[in-house]
Amino acid sequence: MRLHAGARLALLLARRSLSSSPRIPRVHTGIRSEAPSRSSPFYPPSSARRSFHGTRPVAARDYYDVLGVSKSASQAEIKKAYYGLAKKLHPDTNKGDADAERKFQEVQRAYETLKDEQKRSLYDQVGPDQYEKTASGGGGTGFEGGFGNPFEDIFGGGGGGGGMNDFFRNIFGDRDFRGRDVKVALELSFMEAVQGCSKTVTFQTSVTCEICGGAGVPPGTTPETCLSCRGSGFIFMQTGPFRMQSTCTKCGGSGKTVKEFCKACRGNKVVPGRKSVRLDILPGLDNEDTIKVVRSGGEDPDGRPGDLYVTLEVREDPVFRREKGDIHVDAVLNVTQAILGGTVQVPTLSGDVVLKVKPGTQPGQKVVLRGKGIKTRNSPHYGDQYVHFNVNIPENLTSRQRELIEEFAKEEQGEDEKDAKAAAGASGG
Repeated sequence: MRLHAGARLALLLARRSLSSSPRIPRVHTGIRSEAPSRSSPFYPPSSARRSFHGTRPVAARDYYDVLGVSKSASQAEIKKAYYGLAKKLHPDTNKGDADAERKFQEVQRAYETLKDEQKRSLYDQVGPDQYEKTASGGGGTGFEGGFGNPFEDIFGGGGGGGGMNDFFRNIFGDRDFRGRDVKVALELSFMEAVQGCSKTVTFQTSVTCEICGGAGVPPGTTPETCLSCRGSGFIFMQTGPFRMQSTCTKCGGSGKTVKEFCKACRGNKVVPGRKSVRLDILPGLDNEDTIKVVRSGGEDPDGRPGDLYVTLEVREDPVFRREKGDIHVDAVLNVTQAILGGTVQVPTLSGDVVLKVKPGTQPGQKVVLRGKGIKTRNSPHYGDQYVHFNVNIPENLTSRQRELIEEFAKEEQGEDEKDAKAAAGASGG
């Protein structure tokens, strides 16, 4: 992967720093803040006062270990691990637990790096210690003296929004995912699929909580001004000459908080339930065709439902056989109809019709009824209907029928003999 120009410069200077800078104890600042800096997501947990340690500084924890994923994890795996840990460790659900808040910030820092391919590539090359040190503008990196901070190209500056501390909105607000897609099967008869119909499918999925109406809080709840940011939606932190702004983690930038959530959905706004969707089946659909109904799947807390996918299972018909837009039927003739001709009643999709049978019709012979097939989707045209003739040979004959057929056989044999003699005479035999 090709690194951004700023990232390449940062990597070069970081390596030089490692080889040339003297090893000094790691310094922890004593600046207090209600949340880590948005533009400097790698700022270490604050302490009560600035202190110097004579022992070797504690190594930064590997980001992959923090999220519990492997170094080859995909972006989907990283995102799933982050959301799971963030919800578990969120300060709102662990009030007064300083250890949970520390872990939450650690998870947040890890995700902001690994979700970005440029940051992740740089992290993999320099390792967690140098990465945190460099990204936060720590001592010995060599980024002073006119160069500025090349990491600015990757991490962005402070003061204007964006950055890692926007986790609350990512999880509970402007998420980049929606409700779950749902797949169901729907059984139809042959004629329902061919002619079209209306059906209702019912399935189990997430639905909007009826108790709170999807608000996530009890009815009548009045939001209060967030005490952390005093209603501004932002918190600020001063590190040296830099003053950085980040979204308030308590209220997610809204400036408002609530004391309790809906007991039915526990603040999730959705609950497991059954959902029914009415479908209009268009004429001409076939077995295993899938209908996509947009935004009719599982409900999402933020009002962005998933999609519904309905796969059709069309039962076979005892009369009609389908081949794309064409249909095939069998018509049975008796011996006299096949020999002498006549008429036969044939079923079609629009009702029975009377079909003329030519004299001497042979078994397996077929005729085509143009435009009597299935309507082509997204077109005014129809397929054709093929009528296949079969001749029914009687198994039991009356005496009179046998007598007549035997006479017919004798005459037929006599005609065959005459034809044979004539053929022999013509050849001079």
